[in-house]
Amino acid sequence: MSTTLIVPGLRSSGPTHWQTWLEHRLTGSIRISQRDWNDPHLPDWSSRVRREISRATGRVFIAAHSFGVLAAVQAGSDHAERIAGALLVAPADPEHFGISEFLPTKPLPFPVIVVASSNDSWMEFNTVRHWADLWGADLINLGAAGHINAEAGFGPWPEGLALLERLRRAAELRSASERRAAFNLSQSRPLQRHWLAQRHYALGQEGIAAHRDL
Repeated sequence: MSTTLIVPGLRSSGPTHWQTWLEHRLTGSIRISQRDWNDPHLPDWSSRVRREISRATGRVFIAAHSFGVLAAVQAGSDHAERIAGALLVAPADPEHFGISEFLPTKPLPFPVIVVASSNDSWMEFNTVRHWADLWGADLINLGAAGHINAEAGFGPWPEGLALLERLRRAAELRSASERRAAFNLSQSRPLQRHWLAQRHYALGQEGIAAHRDL
């Protein structure tokens, strides 16, 4: 069982937004709520995301939009061991809010896909590319798609759901690989113990022979 955290931006995305559409199609989805959707206060917003990460069961995926991306990235970097993947869509420019220094500037330790537009008024594409590079994210350019919200025509968004499924498949493959590695390690330990026992016996025999030669 996994949990998908829906992290909206200002004004909570709204009923016709792709995040709301996505929320209704995902089992185990949780929509992050904020005290004031019109007050983009990073410490408050990210603390709400942290709270839901700590409460979630199973692997945690994130689907964030706009200012919600900034809150999700800050919270996710603090709880990276719980995050299996993040879909970050149309991030808002942190410089606009004076919070760039509070965001991670190193690759995030979980798979990240950033989706952006070439004509988003909330962040220029070159700036998006800069942050995506810092976070070690795959960057997808949708072209002239505005802010990738309901007003730009992004209500039902099957492509976004497919990107989230891509992150899920990557997490499953990673888990399977880790399980195989753990199994192989557990199988090698008895052989290692057997080898050590033989080595200790051989050394003991050598010691006995040396004692006889004295």
